[in-house]
Amino acid sequence: MSWIEATDPKCDASASQSAIEMVIEGRPRDLGGFSVQRVLPAPRRRAIGPFVFFDHMGPASFQPGDGIDVRPHPHINLATVTYLFEGEIMHRDSGGSAQAIQPGAINWMTAGRGIVHSERTAPGERARPSSLHGIQAWIGLPKAHEETEPAFHHHPAVSLPVIRSEKAELRLLLGEGWGQRSPVALFSPTIYAEARLEAGARLSFEAKWAERAIYVAQGLVGCESGRAGPGTMWVLERDRPVQITAEESSRIMLLGGDPLDGERHIFWNFVSSSKDRIERAKRDWKEQRFPRVPGDDADFIPLPE
Repeated sequence: MSWIEATDPKCDASASQSAIEMVIEGRPRDLGGFSVQRVLPAPRRRAIGPFVFFDHMGPASFQPGDGIDVRPHPHINLATVTYLFEGEIMHRDSGGSAQAIQPGAINWMTAGRGIVHSERTAPGERARPSSLHGIQAWIGLPKAHEETEPAFHHHPAVSLPVIRSEKAELRLLLGEGWGQRSPVALFSPTIYAEARLEAGARLSFEAKWAERAIYVAQGLVGCESGRAGPGTMWVLERDRPVQITAEESSRIMLLGGDPLDGERHIFWNFVSSSKDRIERAKRDWKEQRFPRVPGDDADFIPLPE
């Protein structure tokens, strides 16, 4: 059976019976006039493979003069992955990177021992009506790599594998699957993909990864006796393949990988296997010992008290 095929809008329950372990609903968060759905961490599930944080941004529309202004803020011991469906974000970081993040590209920032970055709507975008829609995820680093050198890597949309059929398109963002391999360098086994499905398309998500989840960003999909719309994440049972069907035009994210090597602690923008390391990062930020962002160093987000 191919990975996607046309079918009637009903899930093949024989192939995916009991495949859904848990359902997580995104919780709205206001980031200063900009709304997101916070999916991970959730009260009953802290991570999916190495994914320790998952925010669905927008969709949002801005009038001329408006946009987002996420002031400089720090990260440690993780990697951030920003992926846009529409719109543009100007990324700047303390390593000197300045990159316009655009739809279909992967932007991987390794925080390692510590990095500071800002995310803003650029002046050109702000001068006209604009929109923003996408996903921001954090990926925990294995303990051996938590203090690695900070870095930023941009992978344009044309560099990422795309698999197409008559009624579906899958873009492989991270890892290896569906006969393709992403060019993004990883620290641990990880899978991350975007699938756009027309009504009636069916997609298979095999069980080769230890932990997996499906997130519905747009549309409506069905599987077994369940249906999921925007803001819903299905956490899948281990070792059980799953097939889902798009009941209308839909956009979903597939994610997972090997679980991290031990518990990860989260405070604000800091993720680490060590509580002491987070306490040190808090002191360093409060006392402004982190590096500054070239071209965006006039302001910053204070440490939450």
